[in-house]
Amino acid sequence: MSDFQHIPVLLPQVLAALQPQGGGLFLDGTLGGAGHARALLEASGSQGRLIGIDQDEEAIAASGRVLADFGERAEIFQDNFSNLIGVLERSALAGHRSEGVLAGILLDLGISSHQVDAGAARGFAYNQDGPLDMRMDLNSRLDAAYIVNNYSREELADLLYRYSEERWAKRIAQFIIKARQDGPILTTGHLVAIIKAAIPAGAREKDQHPAKRSFQSLRIAVNDELGALEKGLAAAVTALQPGGRLCVISFHSLEDRIVKKFYQLESATCICPPQSPVCTCGKVARLKIINRKPLVASEAEIAANPRARSAKARIAEKINA
Repeated sequence: MSDFQHIPVLLPQVLAALQPQGGGLFLDGTLGGAGHARALLEASGSQGRLIGIDQDEEAIAASGRVLADFGERAEIFQDNFSNLIGVLERSALAGHRSEGVLAGILLDLGISSHQVDAGAARGFAYNQDGPLDMRMDLNSRLDAAYIVNNYSREELADLLYRYSEERWAKRIAQFIIKARQDGPILTTGHLVAIIKAAIPAGAREKDQHPAKRSFQSLRIAVNDELGALEKGLAAAVTALQPGGRLCVISFHSLEDRIVKKFYQLESATCICPPQSPVCTCGKVARLKIINRKPLVASEAEIAANPRARSAKARIAEKINA
């Protein structure tokens, strides 16, 4: 097993948002290398406890080592954060309760630093050759090779455009269909060559690898990242206690848009059509938005950790319904 390294992004902002100094039970739904989790436990004193979730078995092993010093104050589960309600029901720290038990929740979305660094072995990297995999949960049946070799041209084009707005989606899909007539596409190197052939050299974006958008689309599809996010956000509101906070760090516009719209909906007191003279929807706000504009990394953090450049954090607080 490779060393699991993860540099926690926006760490000062996360600690300020979740306010762990008073103790309480926190949940890190994307544990990774446990950088955020360790900092939360250290800042929360002897009264702080944390439940960690990750679907990557390498992350589970690594975070277990990092959090071992905290003993029974930390509890780790291999699962997807979209199933956080089920995790809480299994958790001794939560008293096997899933409603109103958490003082704070962190979701650090996307791919971890380790998965980027181990990209060749896991199929996440477009600049290194490796198996066409892209699974965060290695027990999952669906991988990128299946999608590339079995989806129709229309399905591929839709996927590539929907998840990354790749303007050459139809042409890339056409080239994939043609290439797989000669045999299955099983490596990232083979797929990158196909994508490069599909996108005219003069049309490629400056300072961006031509396969970046396509690889992002495939990774999102393989891991159902947007579907998991929508389920996880809904579950998080249920699991938070009044005054508890939810901090979500996103890395691309699709994720950020989902989080922003969810916060707006859950903080609204009326969702009736604008032309309605009287409110009849009965909508009750469950969240208060803490920061209308997303928090971003400082230039110093970006220089130390380039992955932080695209990070955006949005924070909301549970209110009494």
